Amino acid sequence: MKILLSWSSGKDSAWALHVLNAQYPGTVGALLTTVNEAVGRAAMHAVRRDVLEAQAHAAGLPLIVVFIPHPCPNEVYEARMRTAVAEAVAAGFTHVAFGDLFLQDVRRYRVERLAGTGLEPLFPIWGIPTDRLARDMLNSGLRARITCVDTRFLEASFVGREFDRSLLDDLPSGVDPCGENGEFHTCVYAGPMFHKPLALEPGDVVRREPFVWRDLQLAAETAMGGSDSGSDPVSRL
Repeated sequence: MKILLSWSSGKDSAWALHVLNAQYPGTVGALLTTVNEAVGRAAMHAVRRDVLEAQAHAAGLPLIVVFIPHPCPNEVYEARMRTAVAEAVAAGFTHVAFGDLFLQDVRRYRVERLAGTGLEPLFPIWGIPTDRLARDMLNSGLRARITCVDTRFLEASFVGREFDRSLLDDLPSGVDPCGENGEFHTCVYAGPMFHKPLALEPGDVVRREPFVWRDLQLAAETAMGGSDSGSDPVSRL
């Protein structure tokens, strides 16, 4: 068994890595992420590529990046993912894992697209009640910050906040504790899946209704005066 893990930068994919490491030690061989090729950031989360790479380094795993355009028609996305899947199979991967929690349509889509490819899908944290899951994450030492908020569900003031017990207590009724319905997205910087924590510093807040993003950058990068990944974390996302 050799597992490729779909990686968003957020807590759910990080927790999936933690669970896989416990259930199948040594079998996760790489992280797979999609990056907006125009701005070098993970789509929706708007996390910088160097932060993604730092996460992979902290996990002790290589990062496989699939670049996608913006806008990205579905046929283009699927074509690039087919190429990534074929390359993974050629590299000896047998399974691909996802941090999905309960959205049946998302799971069905993944299963259908992977059928016959040579990669078997895994859903290691599927069906865990999300209130319990969120608190299990925090109890384990997982640390993350909110990078994106959908203001149709949450006030903009939530963006940039620490994912902690205080945040869980402040979530309005109807908002999933893990944000599985897209209410918010996170970037993990510490936890049992990492060999060492990441030092992140907050940057600009950017609004593109109905979404609000908070930029995060590596602390060392800030000390050197920033990078060329752009001041607008969601330009053309």
